[in-house]
Amino acid sequence: MMIVKDLKQNEYNSYYSTYINKVPKDLDLIEGYIDGGAHVLQFFKAIPEEKLEFRYAEGKWTIKEVFQHIIDNERIFTYRCFRMGRRDKTSLAGYDQNDYAEPSKANEKSIETLLEEYEIGRKNSTLLIKSLSNDDLNFIGNASDTNMSARAAAFITLGHEMHHINVLKERYL
Repeated sequence: MMIVKDLKQNEYNSYYSTYINKVPKDLDLIEGYIDGGAHVLQFFKAIPEEKLEFRYAEGKWTIKEVFQHIIDNERIFTYRCFRMGRRDKTSLAGYDQNDYAEPSKANEKSIETLLEEYEIGRKNSTLLIKSLSNDDLNFIGNASDTNMSARAAAFITLGHEMHHINVLKERYL
């Protein structure tokens, strides 16, 4: 069982504490991916169609763009988890989330397409994590010029989507 409270400070940059602190301390990683994925799908399916392109202020993302951001972030952090889990010592570049929003064309996609993207990505992420040993998940590599373990990358993904769902509930719905 791989749980958040076992993470050590040297496994991730303190910037990611915002996300890691959202994950229940005793949540099993695999269980979090399976149950969390079901929760995210259920959450976005329940949003009325007329709200999907709503933004709470000028310059803020729409609900569809937030969902696409969750999807893209999982892709990036799953890739990081994969690279660390394979014990790759190559430093991985960071990314600017805002550079991804417009080219994603999220508002041109149907909610069904976004749901499918998320669901397929989550299955891929879950299968990857299941395939990694505890030693693989504990391997610490480098991303964005800082230490990151494979398991930290995986837990950050879970906390990141929890963070954005909370923001959607508070500011959009």
